[in-house]
Amino acid sequence: MLRTFDEKLNGFLFVVILPFLLFFMSYYGFESSYVKLKSMESPPDFMFTSVYAYRVIPNFLMVEVTGFLDFIINSYLSPLKVVLLKNGTVFYHSVFLINSVFLVFSSIVLDSILKLSPIEVLGNSNIKKIVHLLAVFFIVIVQYVPTNCDLMAIFFYLLGVLFSLQYFHRKKRSDFIFLCITVLVSTLIRETACLNIAFFAAIFIENKAGVFKYIKEIGILVLSFVLPYLGLKIMIPQDVSFFEGVYLAENFTSPFNLAGFLFASIGFYFIYSLCSVEGKSILKKYLFFSIPYLGMITLVGLFWEVRLFLPLLLSGLIVAFHQFENIHTT
Repeated sequence: MLRTFDEKLNGFLFVVILPFLLFFMSYYGFESSYVKLKSMESPPDFMFTSVYAYRVIPNFLMVEVTGFLDFIINSYLSPLKVVLLKNGTVFYHSVFLINSVFLVFSSIVLDSILKLSPIEVLGNSNIKKIVHLLAVFFIVIVQYVPTNCDLMAIFFYLLGVLFSLQYFHRKKRSDFIFLCITVLVSTLIRETACLNIAFFAAIFIENKAGVFKYIKEIGILVLSFVLPYLGLKIMIPQDVSFFEGVYLAENFTSPFNLAGFLFASIGFYFIYSLCSVEGKSILKKYLFFSIPYLGMITLVGLFWEVRLFLPLLLSGLIVAFHQFENIHTT
């Protein structure tokens, strides 16, 4: 009984508390001045214009949580108000609160993924903890550019990966339905949702014949992404030129952007080297199906914001330590 309690306590400390503490350090210890969220009194206007306007769920939560936190501080935590505001505005604390919740959720989902058909080496619980910790470090370390949507998007992306893997092994229709719902909801958060389609295609399409075998499922997933995205475009029209904020040249000339690209490339290559032959094949296909996403972040994203590459790094870790034993029999 005591051993079971100790195992549960250790699991809780490792899966929930440790990621939270690391995340706390990133926001209040070595946070960057790159994005000046810490001094903003309220959600900035740019979050409700351009492409940011389509991130409706994060924006809604951000406004509601900021208002709620302001009420709590003024009504119940007034003695601590000076201390709290010394370390950031109410808005900044609300962003931290939202992201910390979804970081913990992401850690829990990641733990479930690593327990689902792991390779033999993860039978050693200590190795599993190291892999989990490495994934959490990747998530936390890119928070030097804090946003209101990234951790939420990562949670739903990992949730989609979990449903994809469960469907791969169990072929239960409910897993696929939940995957479609996850992609649909995730599209209202960030464009990262499209990478769930890439991951699904990578693990199911073994060869050209596989394209036709799973064309129905892939088509449904594409619709789960495209329909809500087009709906957002129609319901929230934005008079913005596509060519505003094209950073192609800057991404390959700025030392900061080159450093970010180098970090992501080396990180992914390191993870790729850990994979089995099957895993390497899956990651190659994953990169191929991710070309639209990679193309967009090359054009309109900044490589210095390594958070944009985070889903690929996490996917690599998951594939490297997952047992696709029935990859040739599905």
